[in-house]
Amino acid sequence: MKLRPLNVWSDFKKYRVKYYKEYIESEEKGGIRWSGSAWAFDAIPVGLGDDVYPLTGEPYGATASYFVDFSNEVLSASDKHGIARDLCGYLRNYWGSILLNKFILPDGTVLDKFPKPHFNWTIHQCCTHAKWYHYAAELEGGVPTMAIDIAVGHGGILDEHKIEYVVRQLKDAIFWMEKVTGREYDDELLIKAVYAEAENTSLWAKICYLNKNVPAPLDEKSMYTLYVPLTLHRSDHRLTKLYQKLFKEVENRVKKGHGAFDEPEILRVATDSQPPWPLLGMFRYMEQEYGAVSIGSPYTFGLEGAFECVKNGEWSWKPVNPPSETEIEITNREEALRFLTVWNLKYRPLYQYFTSLEMGIKMRMKFVEEFKVDGYIFHLNRGCEGTAIQQLEVMKILKEIGIPTTAFEGNMADPKEIDEARVKVLIDTFMNSIGLKKHLN
Repeated sequence: MKLRPLNVWSDFKKYRVKYYKEYIESEEKGGIRWSGSAWAFDAIPVGLGDDVYPLTGEPYGATASYFVDFSNEVLSASDKHGIARDLCGYLRNYWGSILLNKFILPDGTVLDKFPKPHFNWTIHQCCTHAKWYHYAAELEGGVPTMAIDIAVGHGGILDEHKIEYVVRQLKDAIFWMEKVTGREYDDELLIKAVYAEAENTSLWAKICYLNKNVPAPLDEKSMYTLYVPLTLHRSDHRLTKLYQKLFKEVENRVKKGHGAFDEPEILRVATDSQPPWPLLGMFRYMEQEYGAVSIGSPYTFGLEGAFECVKNGEWSWKPVNPPSETEIEITNREEALRFLTVWNLKYRPLYQYFTSLEMGIKMRMKFVEEFKVDGYIFHLNRGCEGTAIQQLEVMKILKEIGIPTTAFEGNMADPKEIDEARVKVLIDTFMNSIGLKKHLN
C-alpha cells in the first residue's frame, strides 16, 4: 500500500522546527519561556506578552524516545540517579536530559545544554503531573513552579462549585506569573489565546471525525505528526490556518472517496494508549503486509480534540463548535477563565477517562461503533498508567460482542521495554486468527 501524501505535511513539520527554535532562542532576545505538561492551561501564560514560549514535556519525551541511542543514554542517567523505572516514560526521558544537561531536537540534533525555563506551569491530573515539574525545578537549581489541581471528576458531573474551584486557582496563577516574571498581564492576549485554543481543538476533532468514512482519509501513524502542534502550543493563533488547510484537504479526500492509501482498506483497526514511539514501524507493517489500516484511537483523537464527550450520561464523539460558530462572546478575564475551564474539563476526552472507569469504557465502545472498527489492538503501556486504565476490562467487553482484540506489553518511551520481533509475531497471529494472510510483495 502506498501512502497518499498530504499537501500540508511540510507545513506541520516546519511548525515543529520553528517551535523549538523560538523556545531555544527566546532567552537571548529577552523573551520568557516556560515548561510544563501538554495538559497545562496553555492559554494562561500568553497574557504575559507576545514573546512567551512554551516547552511541553510529553512531546519532548516522545521525541527523545524516538531516537533510541539518545533515549537509552538519558534513561540510564535517570536509573543511576535512583528514579523509579515504573514512573512515566516521558518524565524519565525529561529528567534524564536535565541530569545530563542535553537536549534533543526533532531532527536528532543534540544540544549540549538543556534550555532552562523561567518558570514551570502544569496541571495535576495524573499522579506524576505536578511532581514532574517540582522535581525538575530542583534539578535545575530552583525554578518557580505552579500546578493547577483539576481532579474534579468527569465532565458529566462538572458543576458550578467545581468550575469555580479551578477558576480561582487560575486567577491566583496569573498574579503568581506577574510576580515571577515582573510583567503586567494583558487580558486581551488571554482572550485571543482562549479563542484560538477552542478553534484549534475543535478543528482537530472535526478532522478526526472525518475518519468515520470508509475508506478512512487519514491513517494513525500520520496523525501522530498532525496532532503534535496542538500538544506543543494549542492556543497559538498561527495554528488555526494550518488546521483549516488540513481540514479542507481531508474533507476533499472524503468527497472524492479517497482513503489514506491508494489501495482499499482490507481491515480497519484501532489502537489504545500512546504508541511505543521507537516502534512506529508496526503501523506500516500492518498496512504493507495485511492491508490493515489503523484509523486512529481514543488517545489520538481525544488528547487534543474537543468533543461533546459525556452527554446525558452517554459518550459522544461529536465535535464541539468553537465560539466563532456560536453566540458565545468572551469580553473579560473572568469569562475567559471560566470558558477555558469548561472547555478543557468537559469537552476534552482524556480528562474524562482519567477520572472515570465508566466513561473510559463507554468512550472506547462508542469509538468502535462510530468509527466502524473491525479489530482493536491494545498497547498495555507500562510508561503511562493513566492511559492503561480500563484496558483489560474493555478487551473483555469487546470480545463478548465479537470484536477481535489483541494486546502487547511495552512502554511508550523506553526502548528497552519494546520487543519489535515479538510485536510483529503478535500482529501476524492476530491477523491470521481473523483470516488475513500476508501479501506477497
